[in-house]
Amino acid sequence: MTPTTRPLPIDAAEVEFLWLDLTRKCQLACDHCYNASGPEGGHGRMSREAWLDLLDQAATAGIRSVQLIGGEPTMHPHFAELLDRAVALGMETEVFSNLVHVSDANWARFRRTGVSLATSYYSDQAGEHNALTGRPSHRRTRANIARAVELGIPIRAGIIVGRDDQRVAEARADLESLGVTRIGLDDVRPFGRGAEHGQPPDLTNLCGRCGTDAAAIGPNGEVTPCVFSTWMQVGNVRSGDLSTILSGPTMARATEAIRQAVQSKNLKPELKCAPKKCYPDQTPCFPARTPCTPKRELPPACQPDDGECEPGYTSNHCNPRR
Repeated sequence: MTPTTRPLPIDAAEVEFLWLDLTRKCQLACDHCYNASGPEGGHGRMSREAWLDLLDQAATAGIRSVQLIGGEPTMHPHFAELLDRAVALGMETEVFSNLVHVSDANWARFRRTGVSLATSYYSDQAGEHNALTGRPSHRRTRANIARAVELGIPIRAGIIVGRDDQRVAEARADLESLGVTRIGLDDVRPFGRGAEHGQPPDLTNLCGRCGTDAAAIGPNGEVTPCVFSTWMQVGNVRSGDLSTILSGPTMARATEAIRQAVQSKNLKPELKCAPKKCYPDQTPCFPARTPCTPKRELPPACQPDDGECEPGYTSNHCNPRR
């Protein structure tokens, strides 16, 4: 039987969240990075003015929240201005950082109302953590997680599982000992360096709700349904209007293709549909784990043990890792 879905037209007014994928530059060289960022990465073709204009367009289009991500977003030469503009526009702004280095000026920015932090964590042991990040980063990341908690900055951490024998439980306990209360768990996603050698991108490895109420803007201005689906470009804000792209037929086709692919993989008799109280308007049947809902809190009854699905929040369903 061929699964069918009710077409989900994309209305720019329904897109409430944007990933602003600022750069491919990063201090780390994680062997599983979903977009292959690293020390040799660049900042792309989006100029300072283009990013600022994009934020203005996003606010006009009704975007309520953004996440600054990369790469390491704080390494972008105009990071401070972009964060400042997002806050000034009243957007809830999350910075997804490896927390290897945080300047005093950025600590002050992170303490403002409407700003929060997210980071990835791998192990309570420095050697295991550093083996996955490709750099001696554990000590600094851990110390800056502790400082964020001490300063009262909202922070969430995702434990990324890249090895069968990884000290996941110990990593969670370590984060809890630092005062982190929002902790998620995710497996390495097969994208970028996380994919097996020669493995092409596969739509079925996406969560299935990409592009529904969120979209991503890449360092060259490319618009995609999410940060994982970088090969599915539906427009470019350097040459087109954000609202027009988000509500256009190319985005609608991309979104429907993702939904169909994920449904074909997951629509099986032994799998349960998402609870109606979580997604009352949702037709597709997903696995028992909660579908991806970027930047939205779910009712407690809808949250699986391994966490809610947000970019970087690290549940087992949809999130970037580095």
